[in-house]
Amino acid sequence: MISQLIFAILFIGAIVLFTINARKIIRNIKLGRKESRNDQPAERLRTMLLVAFGQRKMFKRPIPALLHLFVYLGFVIINIEMLEIVIDGLFGSHRLFSILGSFYNFLIASFEWLALSVLLGCIIFLIRRNIIHVRRFFGVEMTSWPKTDANLILIMEILLMSAFLLMNAADYKLQLSGSEHYVLAGSFPVSSTLIGILPDNINSLIILERSAWWFHIIGVLVFLNYLVVSKHLHIILAFPNTYFSNLDPKGKFPVMESVTTEVRAMLDPSFTPPEPSEEIIRFGSKDVVDLSWKSLLDAYTCTECGRCTSVCPANMTGKLLSPRKIMMDTRDRIAEVGKNIDKNGKFEPDNKSLLDTYITREEIWACTTCNACVEACPVTIDPLKIIMELRQFAVMEESQAPAPINAMFSNTENNGAPWKYSQEDRANWSK
Repeated sequence: MISQLIFAILFIGAIVLFTINARKIIRNIKLGRKESRNDQPAERLRTMLLVAFGQRKMFKRPIPALLHLFVYLGFVIINIEMLEIVIDGLFGSHRLFSILGSFYNFLIASFEWLALSVLLGCIIFLIRRNIIHVRRFFGVEMTSWPKTDANLILIMEILLMSAFLLMNAADYKLQLSGSEHYVLAGSFPVSSTLIGILPDNINSLIILERSAWWFHIIGVLVFLNYLVVSKHLHIILAFPNTYFSNLDPKGKFPVMESVTTEVRAMLDPSFTPPEPSEEIIRFGSKDVVDLSWKSLLDAYTCTECGRCTSVCPANMTGKLLSPRKIMMDTRDRIAEVGKNIDKNGKFEPDNKSLLDTYITREEIWACTTCNACVEACPVTIDPLKIIMELRQFAVMEESQAPAPINAMFSNTENNGAPWKYSQEDRANWSK
């Protein structure tokens, strides 16, 4: 009963802590502007199934895609066994689902092969990051914490899978020895290879099996709460993020309703503008609260894989822009705003903003708006949307733009084209 009580306290405490932190993230995302993403539900569901569940965009790079698929499927499916572990922990039973008979044997055997695939996949990912040094895993934004975060996740998954296989191996040897409470149940094609190195003493085996059991369940609960402070949050958020992704053709920019209202009011004397709201109308975005909730969801979903930056032509030519940094900066800023609200009850001005404090003007104007980053992202994140809104603020609110941009504006106003030549002179080149 003592172990059951300890387990119940740990389990409930972990769920409560996860819920508290998850609610803060949801609160932070809702600080963004309203944006409708509820149209075409069938197409949205299809996108989610193909991109999040099917990982279609990952397979543009087949080798890491296959490794990721094994880790993804293994980690998700193996955690189905968590249901049995939780019930056993609460009620003191052991392999409760063994009543399923041969199907249970099939499940345990499948879990073991998947655990092995997760183990091998994570080891290869560690080698790619720390020995091979794949280029896209590095950059100015990849400071010590992002690198450590990625390694911690991989190490935690290796330890969890190792504990799972060790638990099964000790359990299987106890079953073969006829130990009380360890009834014959399950099939162990992988862990059975380990029983030769395990002790023969029954008490030692029980201690080993229970230690691995507790390590596995506590590790999973710790990992659950680590999700909310790590890049691995994409395990959960990839599904809503792909569902609410932009279904418009890439390159189609949304119409700014505030601008449309102003223009219609100038051109149509009979037009009645809508009643002004209490919300401050701002052209573009200066801080995270000016962005839409979907952009903030994008920021929390980013897994820092660097695929966006690796295909960015501006970044390739040595410019300061990194689409991954845009997303990481946005996430850091909204987290900072959330902590401000937690501390003061409401947001208190801190003389900081996403533009200038986190993202420089040089970065946003280096973008060529080619959409390569959007196309490359495996979970349909859109860094370009944030960049364009920061540009809109700089131009429309502050009248600050690089000289070539201002020259283009003047030429368009005077000549009807970005070039300095008048319309009458445009055909002179043919002479």
